[in-house]
Amino acid sequence: MSPPKLPIGVQSFEKMRTEGYAYVDKTWFISDLTRKGSYYFLSRPRRFGKSLFIDTLDCAFSGRKELFSGLYLDSPEAEWDFTITYPVLRVDFAGGALSQISDLINRLTSTLDGWEEFYEIEKSSGDPGDRLLSLIPKIAKKTGKQVVILIDEYDRPILDNIGDTPLMQQMRDCLKNFYGAIKPLDLHLKFVLLTGVSKFAKTGIFSGLNNLNDITLDKRYSTICGYTQQNLETIFSEYLQRFDINEVREWYNGYSWTGDSVYNPFDILLLFSKGVFRPFWFETGTPSFLITLWQKKPRLPAEFDGLIAGDELLGSFDPENIRTETLLFQAGYLTIRSFVSNPYEGTWYTLGFPNREVREAFNRQILHLLQGDSDTVSLPLIREAIESADYGLLRTVFHSFFASIPHDWYRNNPIARYEGYYASVVYTYFASLGYEVIPEDTSNKGRVDLTVKTRTGIWIFEFKVLGIDKSGDESPLDQIKRRGYAEKYRSNSRQIYEIGIVFNPETRNIERWEI
Repeated sequence: MSPPKLPIGVQSFEKMRTEGYAYVDKTWFISDLTRKGSYYFLSRPRRFGKSLFIDTLDCAFSGRKELFSGLYLDSPEAEWDFTITYPVLRVDFAGGALSQISDLINRLTSTLDGWEEFYEIEKSSGDPGDRLLSLIPKIAKKTGKQVVILIDEYDRPILDNIGDTPLMQQMRDCLKNFYGAIKPLDLHLKFVLLTGVSKFAKTGIFSGLNNLNDITLDKRYSTICGYTQQNLETIFSEYLQRFDINEVREWYNGYSWTGDSVYNPFDILLLFSKGVFRPFWFETGTPSFLITLWQKKPRLPAEFDGLIAGDELLGSFDPENIRTETLLFQAGYLTIRSFVSNPYEGTWYTLGFPNREVREAFNRQILHLLQGDSDTVSLPLIREAIESADYGLLRTVFHSFFASIPHDWYRNNPIARYEGYYASVVYTYFASLGYEVIPEDTSNKGRVDLTVKTRTGIWIFEFKVLGIDKSGDESPLDQIKRRGYAEKYRSNSRQIYEIGIVFNPETRNIERWEI
């Protein structure tokens, strides 16, 4: 018997269930959400299955019982009555360009026209918000049922125009008016779900719809989108057996929203289809506004690995005062590694790159931006140098790279005079090759600036900078030995290499290299 088909790009629940595709049952969440409330908001990165979940909800409320055979929602425990159907109104901003305010208004107008035609309701006039406010009670009266509203990628009109502040504000105000019309309609509504990438709390876009339950960071719904490890080992077992499960986990698992971690479905399906490890999700396109933001406020990837953040950083996104870490988290480049929440400390999250795919690809992207038009970055040479323990080649490549960094980078970054900057650049290089890199590696004698683990060796780096204080005159290699930074790794079978590097802030390059 052949394995189920891989649903690459499939967002139709009906197609999943009728054409032999592998399907991960998410219908428990439908039962749970409808039992506990009516108004929800969910943020997840692109290509995580939000649209498929929206379509599954549509089929459930439309009474498509035949599609749910064998799934949780069709079990006695779910207590779902497929004989009761509801009118479902969907808004989807995924397709087509919305590059001016008239595009958004026309999209909403066309959607409203379609609903009026389908339910044979007299055509209304006014702005989209006023029309929605008038239309919902009429649909509820005509059908005798409460209405379900499902909005997918609610934030797309804003995100696509984030570099154009006046247009972005127009989009925001139009959407605020449209979404705000939902709240007064509570009597006529059965269920409402809005999904998107970001949560624009501070912009006031939800000020008129402030009764939404945000389940983004609710650990009970951490796996509402994406595949769990158990899903891979059961539903996709025939595909998984061709790979080393630990390598698959290292490359693609690790996305977490305070609960169990998940895989991005897009990555897993393409891995199983093509049989090669590649950054499939990352290659689908880094948003241009993220690159623009980074160039205005450049920070090296090491600064985000282990970043501590509070609810104010993760819970909302202000496009007029963008914080890079907020954008990186909501876009999926950073995830929650751990968190604490208690009456004494409040709630704090430790962020980091979710897996090797994102860590490696994101660091390569930053290397490319640092390098500009230069042609000096040679990742194969770095790999060759570290795998063969060729210290001379390693120094040569790093010296060449530091020499290639444009002057503007230093002008915009006073931190470039301190050792943390140089450690971060070296981190970026090794992380872009997929090595395990530990900044500020802790031992019982202190913290070494950087540890790099390869299959054959453990490399310990200590950095100093001339002229900042007397520490630049000290031998970094002597410090490694005096404080015994390598002791914690002595029992490991891998070779240990200790390297001390002194940088000159005037030449912005290596002054001394100690092995």
